[in-house]
Amino acid sequence: MKELISVIVPVYNVERYIRETMESVLAQTYPQWELLLVEDGSTDGSADVIAGFIAEKQETRIRLIRQPSNLGAAMARNRGVREAKGRYIAYLDADDLWVPEKLERELAFMKEKEAAFAFTGYEFADGNGQGTGKVVHVPKQLDYHQALSNTTIFTTTVMFDTARIGKEKLMMPQVKSEDTALWWQVLKGGYTAYGLDENLVKYRRPGKSLSSNKLEALRRIWNLYRKVEGLNVAASAWHFCFWAVRAVRRRV
Repeated sequence: MKELISVIVPVYNVERYIRETMESVLAQTYPQWELLLVEDGSTDGSADVIAGFIAEKQETRIRLIRQPSNLGAAMARNRGVREAKGRYIAYLDADDLWVPEKLERELAFMKEKEAAFAFTGYEFADGNGQGTGKVVHVPKQLDYHQALSNTTIFTTTVMFDTARIGKEKLMMPQVKSEDTALWWQVLKGGYTAYGLDENLVKYRRPGKSLSSNKLEALRRIWNLYRKVEGLNVAASAWHFCFWAVRAVRRRV
């Protein structure tokens, strides 16, 4: 019997994108999944779009989970992890897209590597979800020290095996760039992240998204070094320089 993959999506004010994102999960060649959409207090019609999609498709593999208020992406993902029934956890942001083979290819890769933590390559996309041709290639593997200066791991590409790493270790901290903080937390625990260098994801970047705000990105990564990882100024600056060079290369 195929193992169940739990796909966790934090949802907040994404009525424009969420249907296309759900369609990309329905199109997966690997059929044994559940889609957990954690509605985080949206003020738009996101929840109605999701409920309508579930009714239209009559799809029992999709669950709409409602947070009591807007608690943030970290808490939404953590709620999803707690409610997940699958052995494998896959993250998907509400405006991103997967190619149809994403789950099948990444799961096979994890089994081949006997990996607890895997990530893949991806392509930048415009606001309409069309690929720009800029593909990010990923290293074969990353340990904690390597990952400090190489934040190539993108949330929508990540998969965890909870048989090898327990759910309690997958709780995202409530800090900005909570996803990167979790990757470092897991890697610091002695795990290795294995990279599948295949373009399996479209990373949609609307012009006004948080990720596209370069100054904010700089502040967030510096805060992680200093306040979350507790690195001194010299060590933080060292990793920050390498991070900045790689970040620019990914986008040029």
